[in-house]
Amino acid sequence: MTTTSAAPTTPPQPHPAKASTRPRAPRPRTAPGGPAGTRPRGPAGTHPRTAPPRTLPLHTVFAERLLAVLSGERPVHWMLGHTVGEAYEQLVRIAPETPLRSLGPRPVLRRCSVQVDAGRAAVEAFATIATGPRVRAMAFRLERGADQRWRCAAVELDGLARHA
Repeated sequence: MTTTSAAPTTPPQPHPAKASTRPRAPRPRTAPGGPAGTRPRGPAGTHPRTAPPRTLPLHTVFAERLLAVLSGERPVHWMLGHTVGEAYEQLVRIAPETPLRSLGPRPVLRRCSVQVDAGRAAVEAFATIATGPRVRAMAFRLERGADQRWRCAAVELDGLARHA
């Protein structure tokens, strides 16, 4: 009877590309809140791959709102709670006669900039609006009320507010 001696074998080494420097933790069988795959991870109602909504600056939000009214997408009374003083009456006069209500291309807000009045809680804003190849100017003033809410206090579109 012959005996063969087994050569000492070395344990298998992991592939260099698959080597990891940290130990792996066991994966749970269920995700928080239920079996795996039943709901996305993260706070309720959110999806892990969606970015948080981007908030626009205050003056840009007001410019978009004013553009929606002046182009006829929204009625003038949509701005009722967002105006103070003569601004609502200015919108009532301007909106029906504005060239932004034409049947051509939809007006788009191109640029909106702001000048802050350091002495008062007010903001002077101006915007450029493109309707096809035509570019128009809009200016408006925002004032902070006693309730700390911002409201539109004046509106001009290519000088229409002063002459209406």
